[in-house]
Amino acid sequence: MNRYKRVLLKLSGEALAGDKKTGFDESTCIAVANQVKQLVEDGVEVGVVIGGGNFWRGRTSETIDRTKADQIGMLATVMNCIYVSEIFRYVGMNTQILTPFECGSMTKLFSKDRANKYFTKGMVVFLAGGTGHPYFSTDTGVVLRAVELDADVILMAKAVDGVYDSDPKKNPNAKKFDEISLQEALDRKLAVVDLSATVLSMENRMPMLVFALEEENSIVKAVSGDFSGTRVTV
Repeated sequence: MNRYKRVLLKLSGEALAGDKKTGFDESTCIAVANQVKQLVEDGVEVGVVIGGGNFWRGRTSETIDRTKADQIGMLATVMNCIYVSEIFRYVGMNTQILTPFECGSMTKLFSKDRANKYFTKGMVVFLAGGTGHPYFSTDTGVVLRAVELDADVILMAKAVDGVYDSDPKKNPNAKKFDEISLQEALDRKLAVVDLSATVLSMENRMPMLVFALEEENSIVKAVSGDFSGTRVTV
């Protein structure tokens, strides 16, 4: 029994790249697609936001203008959504890609009405291009779209299996939280999502589930309640 009617799934670009770190690992993308297909067949409406870090991390560039760097990042998310959307279609789903700016015939322009129309048709809606503005991350983009589209929860599929009190890569004794409020995460400077996304999520009471993408069936488990990551409450 699924606990949610509509979810927004946030995938990191790096997670989709697998061990290659850049581009795409097709088997990883197909595994994600098969899980989302299961959700759609169970009647869950799924929106997808993908980061661009497998192609571009604009904040690491010190040589070009920040606005231009962020625009490259937005286009990286569009490329990711086009690719993953096609993988979803390959496994038998209907998809549509929406962006906050025109991309010719490759995507459609985002509006809440348009997204809702696609959801009612059982389509997976890819929300590419972030917010469409520089200085906002895909974290902020996913919270914005989740709030706009009245999602029940954000599913944060990451390379790490939850929220820890310190970096588990650096500290072998790091403690994982089963549940933590965004306020506590903010007070502890744990950076579940960046600051603007945190504030937007808290103001609009948008909860999150943080879990490892590579764990078997992790997306399906998050929605069904058989969950081993961190619940981030508001």
